[in-house]
Amino acid sequence: MIRHRFARTPQPSPPSPRRRQAVGRLAGWSLAAVCGGLGLAPATAHAEAGGSQALERRVKAAFLYKFLGYADFPASAFADSAAPVTIGVIGSDEMAAELGRVVAGRQVRGRQIVVRTLREGDPAQVHLLFIAGSDSARAARILRSASGALLPVTECELGLQNGSVINFRIIEERVRFDVSLDSAERNNVKLSSRLLTVANRVVKGNS
Repeated sequence: MIRHRFARTPQPSPPSPRRRQAVGRLAGWSLAAVCGGLGLAPATAHAEAGGSQALERRVKAAFLYKFLGYADFPASAFADSAAPVTIGVIGSDEMAAELGRVVAGRQVRGRQIVVRTLREGDPAQVHLLFIAGSDSARAARILRSASGALLPVTECELGLQNGSVINFRIIEERVRFDVSLDSAERNNVKLSSRLLTVANRVVKGNS
């Protein structure tokens, strides 16, 4: 079963009080969003037998929603001040439905959030694009054709190498994520340092 709790990446030196506060605030992302903000009791989440895939999907949906609050998109990404933030999902109608439940009635920086179910080959003029599935070749193909997606997120082994900005990983039964700064810069998306603090790995250049 997937445990929905962030584990802070060990640091070589003790973090500052401000850093500890930021990490503590973000460390509860999935727990707060999935168990509290979405009306699911923690005991229910832990006791969900045989539902690890559904639980993992819930946790990832909570992360995807939270990512939007820690990403600055260029002004040109919106038609006007009232334009919504759009999330596109390829490869999982279940994830699209889960995201729809997560974002219902919520906003990001004063903008409504719209979730769209896309198919491979559809125009992907979205702010965040989630490509579901572990097929790295398929994800690479979609990423190449989805140049309009500013914040692509994958969940496959070679996600970052293929051009995604964020790639989910399961580490010690926990949902974690890696970040590519090069891909973010290439898409003109600025990621908050608070997001990078709790990432499993942050990649820059050949690192």
